[in-house]
Amino acid sequence: MALLIALAVVVLVVVVYLLVVLNWSYSSGERAGVLQKLSRKGWVCKTWEGELAMTTVPGVAPVLWRFSVREEAVAEALRAAVGRRVVLHYSEHRGIPTDCFGETSTFIESFRVDDAQPTTP
Repeated sequence: MALLIALAVVVLVVVVYLLVVLNWSYSSGERAGVLQKLSRKGWVCKTWEGELAMTTVPGVAPVLWRFSVREEAVAEALRAAVGRRVVLHYSEHRGIPTDCFGETSTFIESFRVDDAQPTTP
């Protein structure tokens, strides 16, 4: 009986921990760049993973920023924007114990396509 109670307490602690780290963001913000890639990955836990190419000066190698998408509707809309300049609104959730929720700790919540050319100095 005591083993069953201990097991229930451990499961409850894990569930509460996951609820906290998945719903309470460490940071949030926006990143702009060209959406390079969006793919569905994983053997058991299929997640949407993407790359944003960010560059500050034309002609310089871009910095690749990796992200995950949890919402299917956002992922489907992002698929249509691959290859275009976008502004991604994200939230970062640190401490996620497994990559079944996403390979990165950064999750895209929304985005907008920004086809306006950036100004150069």
